[in-house]
Amino acid sequence: MSGTHEHDHAEAHEGPIKTPKQLIWAVALSFVVPVIVIILLANYVTSSAKPAAGSGALDAEAVATRIQPVGAIELKDLANPAAMKTGEQVYLAQCAACHTSGAAGAPKLADASAWGPRLGTGYEALLTSALKGKGAMAAQGGGDHSDFEIARAVVYMANQSGGKLAEPKAPAAAASAASN
Repeated sequence: MSGTHEHDHAEAHEGPIKTPKQLIWAVALSFVVPVIVIILLANYVTSSAKPAAGSGALDAEAVATRIQPVGAIELKDLANPAAMKTGEQVYLAQCAACHTSGAAGAPKLADASAWGPRLGTGYEALLTSALKGKGAMAAQGGGDHSDFEIARAVVYMANQSGGKLAEPKAPAAAASAASN
């Protein structure tokens, strides 16, 4: 019984290489496999088939993208009311998000009962609220639209909701009327 125990114990401590032929193969492969891997890696790194990091940094398009202006200037002809957006266009672009759904307590377009008390305050109060903001509504003056365009939008919304406001005068027309 002790002989079998020693035999099992000796087998447990032997490695996978049991013959000299296996040893020669293991030694040969331990040198050849790493050399092949190094050759393949060196070939991959030096090949020109793949783009190098930062290789397009000096292309004309890449340079133009980096030095493009951050902002742009848009000039509007304030003397030409036709070049300005209509009240409906400003409403659809800026105001419709809240005034169509009634979000944050905004009176819905064409809801005469909600607009009635607001129309009672007068055009100037409505325009001031639109330009300076009121409640959850942010100030619109100086934004994407001119004060004249915001005034047109106020008149559009008020008139769609039962008001009888007159279209505001264009800034150039108002200035020339005041000088006469």
